[in-house]
Amino acid sequence: MNIGHLLFPGVTQLDLTAPLQAFSRVPGATTHALAKTLDAVATDCFSMLPTTAFGKCPRLDVLVIPGGPGVVEAISDEVTLTFVRSHAGSARMVASVCTGAFLLGAAGLLRGKRATTHWAYHELLPEVGAIPVRARVVRDDRFVSCAGVSAGLDGAFTMIAQLCGEDIARSIQLALEYDPAPPFKDGSPEKAEPEILERVRAEYGPRLQSMTGALARATRSAAPRLEERHARY
Repeated sequence: MNIGHLLFPGVTQLDLTAPLQAFSRVPGATTHALAKTLDAVATDCFSMLPTTAFGKCPRLDVLVIPGGPGVVEAISDEVTLTFVRSHAGSARMVASVCTGAFLLGAAGLLRGKRATTHWAYHELLPEVGAIPVRARVVRDDRFVSCAGVSAGLDGAFTMIAQLCGEDIARSIQLALEYDPAPPFKDGSPEKAEPEILERVRAEYGPRLQSMTGALARATRSAAPRLEERHARY
């Protein structure tokens, strides 16, 4: 089983590494950190070395698309979008984490599908033709989308259970001691104190504006091609 995780400049490292950590424990699975080349890629925390270049990527059973500030640039990168479309077409399961949903959407793969993303960007999902659902993990056929950042681990366990059986998923969860007990209740906008919520909303304001503009440009430039390719999925 080949599990591919997309690596691009400006990716949020936990979006990438949390699911990768879980999938790396799947018996018989090979995980791949996929990028255009094998050169180091700067995440939002530190640089990472890809393990597999696009041109050497084997057929994938699972393709995971993380998010991060770099999605704004990635959704207009035709090389990346072409790679995503190509491998999503044959993968058994395709997943997005956080704003990775918009990269899948820019590739034309979320039209008419139920999906979620980071709460700060949730209102933009219809811009890529997705049906917004407020949930930590949303599955629509072979497409799985996860809410913000840490939800990628929940999504990974959901997919492992589907692909390998619940016992394997539960065993890996125990091995990783994934038993969340956060010190604060501010992990979602519904639970956060008003002043905390407003502080984070203000932080995400410019990012939301950048994503809105990027999606508008990507949609205008890719509309004819997306209509043609949408029929394949």
